[in-house]
Amino acid sequence: MRIVWNAFNGRYADNPRALHEALLARGRTGDEHLWLADARHAAAFPSGTTTVPIGTPQAVAALETADLLVSNTHVQLDEWREPAGGRYLQTWHGTPLKRIHRDAASLPGEDVMAALDDDISRWDHLVSPSPAATGLLRSAFAYTGAVLETGYPRNDVLNAGDRHERRARVRAALGVPEGATAVLYAPTYRDDEAAAGTDAPPGLDVAALTERLGPDVVVLLRLHHYVAHHRRPATGERVRDASGHPDISDLYLAADVLVTDYSSSMFDFAVTGKPVLLYAYDLEHYRDRLRGFTIDLETEGPGPVLRDQESLTAALLDLPGAAAASEQQYARFRGRWCALEDGRAAERVLDALGLT
Repeated sequence: MRIVWNAFNGRYADNPRALHEALLARGRTGDEHLWLADARHAAAFPSGTTTVPIGTPQAVAALETADLLVSNTHVQLDEWREPAGGRYLQTWHGTPLKRIHRDAASLPGEDVMAALDDDISRWDHLVSPSPAATGLLRSAFAYTGAVLETGYPRNDVLNAGDRHERRARVRAALGVPEGATAVLYAPTYRDDEAAAGTDAPPGLDVAALTERLGPDVVVLLRLHHYVAHHRRPATGERVRDASGHPDISDLYLAADVLVTDYSSSMFDFAVTGKPVLLYAYDLEHYRDRLRGFTIDLETEGPGPVLRDQESLTAALLDLPGAAAASEQQYARFRGRWCALEDGRAAERVLDALGLT
């Protein structure tokens, strides 16, 4: 069987990576694995991985001869024809808090939407992380095909038997001292800032925050790859730029608390049971003008919504108190969105595809 893998248009990451590794662990013989690869991320692919440059005739040839295509995003290569008998598994890459595709507050041009809809029409299966997410994904993509409601394979590591050892390894590699509190700051992008192509502040004065939090706190900065060109706070004794780390799941394990805004990382991080703080300094702008939300963040989110840096700092200085104040809401959030995340999602997906 020839299997073509694609994550974020050329990376070794996310749900496709988790499924690839789980499939290799099954010891199947006779499969051919090809990854679509962006040269900028080639170093992250394991030694011995067969890759083809994305956006090239070789990539089109791979797609047109695939028995199975596994992708976590739209495949937008011109003029590729799905092979007879081939299957396309779309894993997607997050539970949509922000409205996406046809549910978004504003839509791209007709040509772009037509290309995306063409890709959706090819999907044979769509992976969903939860029953609640299934409805959101079906609505956003106007998708009526088969859904594999399994949990997200990429989150299996968060419940794996070696998660504590992996946490220790990642923290050591990042230079997080023993006993320190690691704060993962993982904001999403803003459509207006990302499109502008210019530097924009990350919404948080990281230097001031670390000064207030003291020497026993390390901030792990994870910017969205759409804004990788933006200014970043200087790294140093208590700030680590983890924006280029290949697997954000490692950072979930390494962190003791997540600070985010409107990123789907909140749904994945909640699998760990560790606290989530929502730093929504531009809530009205993002909610009412840029995207809109699928849930009420203030009453249905996994943690307190903090509108300014002073409130965020206070919550981090009293993290047990902040977590306790949101305990019931956090439990409801986890029950709604994380119930399938038991560490066996990849097994369920592979079994559903008959890849035993």
